Amino acid sequence: MEVNVVHIKSGKTLATLKELSSKSTIRDVKNKFQQSNPKYYADRQAYKIDARGKMLKDEETLGQIGVDNNGKLLFKDLGPQVGWTTVFLTEYAGPLFIYLIFYMRPALIYGAGASGKPYAKVVHIAAACWSFHYAKRLLETVFVHRFSHATMPILNIFKNSSYYWGFAAFVAYFVNHPLYTPPSYGEKQIYAGLALFILSELGNFSVHLAFRSLRPPGTKERRIPKASSNPFTWMFNLVSCPNYTYEFWSWIGFTVMTQCLPAGLFCLAGFYQMAVWAKGKHRNYLKEFKDYPRHRRAIVPFLL
Repeated sequence: MEVNVVHIKSGKTLATLKELSSKSTIRDVKNKFQQSNPKYYADRQAYKIDARGKMLKDEETLGQIGVDNNGKLLFKDLGPQVGWTTVFLTEYAGPLFIYLIFYMRPALIYGAGASGKPYAKVVHIAAACWSFHYAKRLLETVFVHRFSHATMPILNIFKNSSYYWGFAAFVAYFVNHPLYTPPSYGEKQIYAGLALFILSELGNFSVHLAFRSLRPPGTKERRIPKASSNPFTWMFNLVSCPNYTYEFWSWIGFTVMTQCLPAGLFCLAGFYQMAVWAKGKHRNYLKEFKDYPRHRRAIVPFLL
């Protein structure tokens, strides 16, 4: 069986792959194409049947998608790729170290006189919360997360890092500033925000563990996420992406605790992006699973 690989934009035939069968998968096609075009390693390739259609999954067979002898597949170059783990470690390590530079070496940022001025209690708490959050993210990347895709475009590492690193410097500059003013309502406001932050971080971690259990190691299997005996996972009864819900609540807590405008802006920017991701994942769940709970929302219970 022969299959023609055609460039999705130019329509030019790039290769004719031989010794395939109806049981050959898209991954097999990628591996064969790579043999004649080493530049295009498997994770850099994407295939479609129709230019406006979805990209084909690696596990789909040629028979399942209706490609027969002398049929064609539309090829798309995804560009240079980098591993998800590498991206996450880079974008999360940056905010941790950047924030701690402002906190531990204020003289480097604000001048020699800054090191002699004592921090308010909330500044120490904020540094601990920020450090805990990003240390947790780094550890989850290594030990918890199982990615459905091995790689992403290499440009994402610069885009994502500029967002996280930039906001880390923005928030850290004001919270650790010698002229920083503690919250208006004192310790009540600080500890209320801290409590929300801690509970939300526990919820976020619990949901990540629940997602991990849905995908066996080394597979791309997807299942309907459901609540377990852990109370933090009961949020699955209301939203499709409770990890984003808890993440948003964590930064609300941090903002309340510090009463810092840059922290609030970081919270809002993060919510916007997470809402976009959550809505996309929610739509995919509804399309993929006919018995998916229709009452769930994407990220905000009952609303969004």
